[in-house]
Amino acid sequence: VQLVESGGGLVQPGGSLRLSCAASGRIFGINVMGWYRQGPGKQRELVATIPSIDTINYADSVKGRFTISRDNAKNTVYLQMNSLKPEDTAVYYCKLGQRGIDYWGKGTQVTVSS
Repeated sequence: VQLVESGGGLVQPGGSLRLSCAASGRIFGINVMGWYRQGPGKQRELVATIPSIDTINYADSVKGRFTISRDNAKNTVYLQMNSLKPEDTAVYYCKLGQRGIDYWGKGTQVTVSS
């Protein structure tokens, strides 16, 4: 399984970005896709997850600002990020979990700065 993220970049505070993550390889119908991030000097943390079944989950810090969605036909997960703040600056990683194995993308940099 390979995951490739795209859509990162530099944005001003209050701006928006949309991240995409395309998965390829042997993808099973039951899985969880999600976004994590690692800011400078910080540990990697959950941003949002979207299972193929069950409930979407968001970190409290992004609720109301970020929206995760997925296109199962394309094996792609998206993260729409609005009202971005400087503290959202991080490398954003995509993860796919299935049958007890987690797969990670290489990450995409998001920088929020004026």
